[in-house]
Amino acid sequence: MVKQNQQTIIGYIGTYTKGNSKGIYRFTLDTVEGKISTPVLAAELTDPTYITISEDNKHLYAILKEAGSGGVSAYSINEDSSDLTYLGKQLTPNGSSCHISIDSEKHILVTSNYGDGIIEAYQLQKDATPLPVSSTIRHEGKGPNKDRQEKAHTHFAGFTPDEKFIAVVDLGIDKVITYKIHNGVLEEVNSLSVAPGSGPRHLTFHPNGKFAFVMAELVPEVIVLSYDSLNGRFSELQTVRTVPEDFSENNQGSAIHISADGHFVYAANRGHDSIAVFQTNHATGNLTLVELVSTEGHWPRDFAIDPSGKFLVASNEESGNLTLYSRNESTGKLTLLQKDVQVPFPVCVKFLQG
Repeated sequence: MVKQNQQTIIGYIGTYTKGNSKGIYRFTLDTVEGKISTPVLAAELTDPTYITISEDNKHLYAILKEAGSGGVSAYSINEDSSDLTYLGKQLTPNGSSCHISIDSEKHILVTSNYGDGIIEAYQLQKDATPLPVSSTIRHEGKGPNKDRQEKAHTHFAGFTPDEKFIAVVDLGIDKVITYKIHNGVLEEVNSLSVAPGSGPRHLTFHPNGKFAFVMAELVPEVIVLSYDSLNGRFSELQTVRTVPEDFSENNQGSAIHISADGHFVYAANRGHDSIAVFQTNHATGNLTLVELVSTEGHWPRDFAIDPSGKFLVASNEESGNLTLYSRNESTGKLTLLQKDVQVPFPVCVKFLQG
C-alpha cells in the first residue's frame, strides 16, 4: 500500500514507449529521507507522453497513440494504493497529441497536437470519462525556421488561472493564442505574435494571474508576458537567456514551471542539460537569473516541483533517469540529492497534490 501522507508523496511519469518502456510509471518521494523509490509500471499503453491529474487527485488523464490514431485515456486513482484503474478512452484521427490539460471541475480536457497544429477539446461525463472530441481548431501558417516551422505546431494548451480562457502556444507560427470555450466549442479571442523563429513551446502563469512565462524551444529564452484576464490578452514584457552566452551547441528549451508562491521560475534546457532558476519581480513580472544547475543526465524533457515545494524532480529522456533536488524556498536554489533513478524514456512528471 502506498497511501500518500506528509512523508510520502506519489508521482507519475509519462513516457515514450520505445525500448523497454511500457507506459505510465509511478514512484514515491520520501520527503524525510529525500529519496525517490524505483518507479513501477502503473498503466500499460502506447506513448503516454503527457499526463495530467485532476485537482481532487481522483483521476489521471493521458495522451495515447493507437493504430495510427491519437486520443486520450482516463484512469481512476486508488486513494489507498495509488494504483490506476482504466476507465475509458477516446480516439481521434488527427494523430498523437503532445500536451493535455483539465479544468478544476473536470468538465473539459484540452489537448494540443504538434504534428498537425491542432487543438482539441473533450467534454467529460459525470463519471469523469471523456466524450468524443467536441471541438477541433487547426492552426495555419509557418515561421522562418525551415526545419521546424514549415507549418503550425501547437505544443501547449492550458487553462488560465481563472479558467475563463485557454492559452495555446504554437511553436510553428510563433504565437500565443487565447481561446474561450462554451458548450465544448473553442473560439479564438486574442493572439500574440512573439519573435519570429523563437518557437514558443510551453507556458506557465504566475499565481497572481497578471503574468505568464513562455519557454522558447528554438532559441534559449524565456519570454515574459503580461496577462489581461478581462479579455485574455497577452503583451510581451521581457526576454531572458536560459544558457550561458558562450554556449553555442544544440539546445532546445523544454519545460517551464513556477513555484507555488510565485517567487521562482524554473526552465529546462535540452542540450545544455540544465535547469535555469530565475527570481521573479512580483510588481513587474521581470526575471533575474539565480543559477544554472545540471540535470545529471541527457535531454531533460520535463520536471516538477512537489506539493511541499521543498523538492524538484527532473526527467532526462535520453539518459533514462530521474534527478531529485532539494529546493531552497528562500533562494530558489537546487541541491542534488539523487540522480540514479532509472525509468525508460521519461517525458512528463506529475505529482498528486497534498
